[in-house]
Amino acid sequence: MDAFEQRRVRDLVYDTLAREGRAPSIAELARRTDSTTDRTHRMLTDLADAHALVLTEDGDAIRMAHPFSAAPMAFVVTPRDGHDDRRWWGGCAWDSFGISAALALEVRIDTACPHCGTHLSYDAGPDTAPPAELAVRFPRPAEEWWTNVIATCTMIRTFCSHDHAQRWTADHAPGTGYIAAATSVWQLANPWYGDRLDPDFQPHTRQHNQQLLESCGLTGAFWNLP
Repeated sequence: MDAFEQRRVRDLVYDTLAREGRAPSIAELARRTDSTTDRTHRMLTDLADAHALVLTEDGDAIRMAHPFSAAPMAFVVTPRDGHDDRRWWGGCAWDSFGISAALALEVRIDTACPHCGTHLSYDAGPDTAPPAELAVRFPRPAEEWWTNVIATCTMIRTFCSHDHAQRWTADHAPGTGYIAAATSVWQLANPWYGDRLDPDFQPHTRQHNQQLLESCGLTGAFWNLP
């Protein structure tokens, strides 16, 4: 596949999600790039194989382009600017911060604590950290994230507190996962996703991303990238 064509498709996916909160269809991408649906589908498959985006289980539509989700998930992200009526689904706690980072935008994040069900609504932005008491639980080690990336994202959730995350883990998945401060995950999201919409974006190397994790205090075997 032509690298320029593939990059154009990738950028159109991200641009549509950023501007409209939805993913373009294969037919729409084909029309906008003067291509065929079959060729566009092959390009999307190649992009998915490179972890540049995620397709649906049937492979016939875009499911995610991190940090954006094309389908409802546990986080709703909205601009704090009342004149901006865009709305996005955050795939997980980390991606919700990532949307703010990618758009360089102050946002409001709405979700619920999995342990107690309390509605959580908090601000975040490039210079606005989330409340210090919040915790984020990662369900599986970094080397397993892409084994089933949708399932991984679904369970990277925000809790009212570290205690609630511990209690949920004890009840539902004892001995698994990692509980991090939400502020650490927010700190990670800024450099991880901050350049995702840049015109000259290039995928980060494994070494680069490993250094980002370490700089946020996320070290040890759990955080070793594949």
